[in-house]
Amino acid sequence: MQYANPDALVSTEWLAQNLTAPGVRVLDGTYFLPNMKRDPAAEYAAKHIPGAILFDVDAVSDHNSSLPHMLPSADAFARAMGERGIANSDHVVVYDALGLVSAARVWWTLRIFGHAKVSVLDGGLPKWEAEGRPDEAGVVTPAATTYVASLDPARVRHKEQVRANIGAAFEQVVDARAAERWRGEAAEVWPGRRQGRIPESLNVPYTDLLDPKDKTYLPADRLKAAFEGAGVDLGRPVVTSCGSGVTAAILYLGLHLLGKKDLALYDGSWAEWGLPGDTPIATGPAGQR
Repeated sequence: MQYANPDALVSTEWLAQNLTAPGVRVLDGTYFLPNMKRDPAAEYAAKHIPGAILFDVDAVSDHNSSLPHMLPSADAFARAMGERGIANSDHVVVYDALGLVSAARVWWTLRIFGHAKVSVLDGGLPKWEAEGRPDEAGVVTPAATTYVASLDPARVRHKEQVRANIGAAFEQVVDARAAERWRGEAAEVWPGRRQGRIPESLNVPYTDLLDPKDKTYLPADRLKAAFEGAGVDLGRPVVTSCGSGVTAAILYLGLHLLGKKDLALYDGSWAEWGLPGDTPIATGPAGQR
């Protein structure tokens, strides 16, 4: 079984061969949870793949929202891409410093704003470095471009849409968080959030899609088995979710690799749903409330 959309990933070998090719642009999309106390901008300046430009998911976000790194407007996204010297025709390759955590979020963001050619570096910076490939320090400041963006709202879900789906089950909500968080047995990463999950949601921890050795995506047959083993019906629409809309994109990309088209991502995810309020919560093993 082969990936249906293999161009969504590029290997470290491919990037090494095409790093300076015309129209290939590399983005460092590293994101760290606040409790990690790591600064993506500082780490980028200290070390990045040659020519890579920083794409900070917190910086390129809706600064009027109280929720973390929510999608910006199309105009704001276009300005951010133009400032980074990205053209609509470029083949953008995104990586992150943890292997594969936030690169898929940047990939998803580019896609829903209409960028046609965007791929994730499979295995990210750790695999690149493990193979002895070069890096550089400093900050890359490319010449600005004019970029045009248009949001595809069909690929994004908001709280009221997810709430309306409970009981109706138009779409399957699939949560990328660790099983303990999904069951409500572990403290939440985001302060002030309740423990548990969206009722009727399924759980596919994003780590289940990645090779534990080098953080590359599993082969297509194993990706399919990971989703189906968790009860996901690949013939029905899926909405991915997680803690704050970052690792949900790993599930989204995994399903895209399998050829799934009826996909969306809940941008607010648990950072929104888990706030004190009237959103219903389930806890315990599947089937319990």
